[in-house]
Amino acid sequence: MNDSRPDLACQGLAARIAGQDVVRGLDVRFGGGEFWGMLGANGIGKTTLLRHLAGLSPSATGHVLLGDRALNDWPRRRLARQLGMLQQHTAYVFDASVLQVALTGRHPHLGRWRREGPEDLAGARAALEQVDLDRLEARSVTSLSGGEARRLAFAALLVQAPQVMLLDEPTNHLDFRHQVRIMRTVGDHVYRDGRAAIAALHDVNLAATYCSHVLLLYGDGDWEAGSASELLTAERLERLYQCPVTSVDTAEGRRFHPSFVDDSGMSRSAS
Repeated sequence: MNDSRPDLACQGLAARIAGQDVVRGLDVRFGGGEFWGMLGANGIGKTTLLRHLAGLSPSATGHVLLGDRALNDWPRRRLARQLGMLQQHTAYVFDASVLQVALTGRHPHLGRWRREGPEDLAGARAALEQVDLDRLEARSVTSLSGGEARRLAFAALLVQAPQVMLLDEPTNHLDFRHQVRIMRTVGDHVYRDGRAAIAALHDVNLAATYCSHVLLLYGDGDWEAGSASELLTAERLERLYQCPVTSVDTAEGRRFHPSFVDDSGMSRSAS
């Protein structure tokens, strides 16, 4: 396996949270050029599984490999050049500028005594422009709104430029325009540059629009993985979220809406 663009893979992985199985026997390879959406109900363990994929939590059984090596066998700085994670919550309690925080993504690429140079600054500014924060580069991060802080954390990940991106609710706190901007940016890095991305998402239609593959977490360790076009069906989503779901075919593809059953027993779209 070429370490310059390694795949992330699970072999018989088991993950648990608070005594409950998140997955059992997970065997999945997340390849370059694939954008995976991880879907499941609230509290099902999406964050827990992402932390296992990042090597931040130990697995009960099984392995997570980057290329042909277990995550623990990678030197930490080299691993950070290959694998990066956007955490679910973003809060800045220290006083630094937006540009300084974006530049932290360059740390894995710098030598021990090397400081950021003109190319690093240019890359950080380009990332801030991608997330619509370029006019705020001198502002203190403690003054940012929740959505701005979220976009800054994503910009730092772009500056890090890992081959595998793990994204925990990347559109959290964002309005429609910035949700689309983030998802399109991830898609560009995946489909144009051949990177891999795994994103925990709550919006099924964002997954249907941008993801090539999905990993469905049903609970009690049950899971299903494969092509988004094959697995995103009303029947599977009803099992996933334990509520009626209506599918609608549009010019952009199949989309989904929650539905409810009225007093007559008729199922109606909530929209």
